[in-house]
Amino acid sequence: MLARMKTRITGKSTEISLTLPTKGAVLMRELISNIWSLAGHKMRRFNAKGDELLSIEEAFPDSHPGSRLRGLRVREGITQKQMAEKLGLRKRHISEMEKGTRPITLEMAKRIDSTFDIGYKVFL
Repeated sequence: MLARMKTRITGKSTEISLTLPTKGAVLMRELISNIWSLAGHKMRRFNAKGDELLSIEEAFPDSHPGSRLRGLRVREGITQKQMAEKLGLRKRHISEMEKGTRPITLEMAKRIDSTFDIGYKVFL
């Protein structure tokens, strides 16, 4: 399959649309994003409805890993005790991590990832 490109000029902006094999799409997106970043610009991402997608840092600029852990727990609908049991910890450790008084180590972030199927980097 060949790649196709469409360009549409709308006022001061130009929209460029690429259609290419799925196999190369991720690499192409990364390459374009890196080049755009080197030029001093930021790449914005949008979903199929046209809504802008924000990174977790952009959506919650004052958040810390502990608040993300609490968000995960609330999303899962479990208590601190239940989360602690799933991760093989004491309840107080979950509480301390959520408050930010106990750091979430790389090892712990990976354990959270494997238990709840969420990217571990969110907690670092």
